Amino acid sequence: MRNAALVLGIIAGLLAMIVGFFSFGYTELTGRFEEVGETFGLFDDPQTIRIVSLLAPVLAIAGGAMARARALWGGILLLLSAAGMYHAFGFNVFTMFPIAFAGLGGLLALAAGKPDEPKAHF
Repeated sequence: MRNAALVLGIIAGLLAMIVGFFSFGYTELTGRFEEVGETFGLFDDPQTIRIVSLLAPVLAIAGGAMARARALWGGILLLLSAAGMYHAFGFNVFTMFPIAFAGLGGLLALAAGKPDEPKAHF
């Protein structure tokens, strides 16, 4: 289970980086060129989008990397990443896989208390 959490966390982080690049870039674009925001729409809170665009991929990759050695901490980071992406970006066609992968990886890491190693994290 820890290996699955590791792989899902890293994949979720890479996909979240793509969403984050475009979201952060769009907030910068609409901040500099107001016409773009008037034409295509604005985010309600661009600062939250910018923060989550940076933190969600980092949390997902770090949580996935920690899942083998520290499953509890890795699982918490993965779930925080999924919750952050859902809060900032919502659940849509671009975020469904990063949110699902990070959430499932977090649950698998939390569930991997005893089976992988004799020392449990609980």
